[in-house]
Amino acid sequence: MSAADIDPAQRLKDRKPIPKPVPAYLATAGSPLTVDKVLYESAQKAPRVLVEEFTLPIRSGKAWKAPAGSIVRISTPEGPQRFWASRTRQLHASHVSVGDRLWSNLPYIRPLVTIIADTLAWYGKDEHGGRVHDLLGTRCDPYINSILSGGSYDFQCHSNLTRAVIPHGLNESDVHDVINIFQSTGLDEQGRYFMNPCPAGPGDYIEFLAEQDVLMALSTCPGGDLSLWGFGEDSEEEMIKCCRPLKVEVFKIEDEGLLQRGGWKPAEVSPYKGRHGMNIPLGENAG
Repeated sequence: MSAADIDPAQRLKDRKPIPKPVPAYLATAGSPLTVDKVLYESAQKAPRVLVEEFTLPIRSGKAWKAPAGSIVRISTPEGPQRFWASRTRQLHASHVSVGDRLWSNLPYIRPLVTIIADTLAWYGKDEHGGRVHDLLGTRCDPYINSILSGGSYDFQCHSNLTRAVIPHGLNESDVHDVINIFQSTGLDEQGRYFMNPCPAGPGDYIEFLAEQDVLMALSTCPGGDLSLWGFGEDSEEEMIKCCRPLKVEVFKIEDEGLLQRGGWKPAEVSPYKGRHGMNIPLGENAG
């Protein structure tokens, strides 16, 4: 008898218990998944010079450059608001905080930035399983909005990010994965994605140390702090009530040799040569 012929309820009843799983990617000493806590804490606490500063208005987007070794702070002055999210989830977690890194896509696969400060680290997991700084979901976009609501709105996060990167020689196809900073999200008991109201208060922030020269782009979500989330024209007008700006500050560490003395250097690409077995057409063990 095929397994497909067995009653699903019986299969569920007969299923053997599964041992508690362990993370698929465990960090080991010296691994790129493990940061030097002493070094990064000293960098976060070291005197710094403000290089660039701006406040991003609601429902807008902007991109900026952050040189390797610089520190970028994104904060909520008034309260709540081409990166590879899926690999970052595997290497670290579905929601990230201090010590976690954001990784680039193939074939480069190297750290882009490391989180060195997070004033929402206290939030942990709420009663519904929600956590902040989300890698589970993606950005809101006008395409799915049009499908679900029949509306046409040009200031979804995807559109904001597209406008932000175009002045830097990029286009819409370069708007890749995102991290939803400050957003509280999770999966319900049926595995469905949910969003909670943002727990950030005035002055909360997250800080990143640039592991290489990076172009960063930020969108102030038209859904604001998500407390009034919905689809359609009426929802768009309602959600503006909970939209607030975000502030960006780029710093240079005063002691320019601090990181290098600790063994830090800009992130390097994966050493894999990228042949993908194509020089062995018949397979790995072919003569």
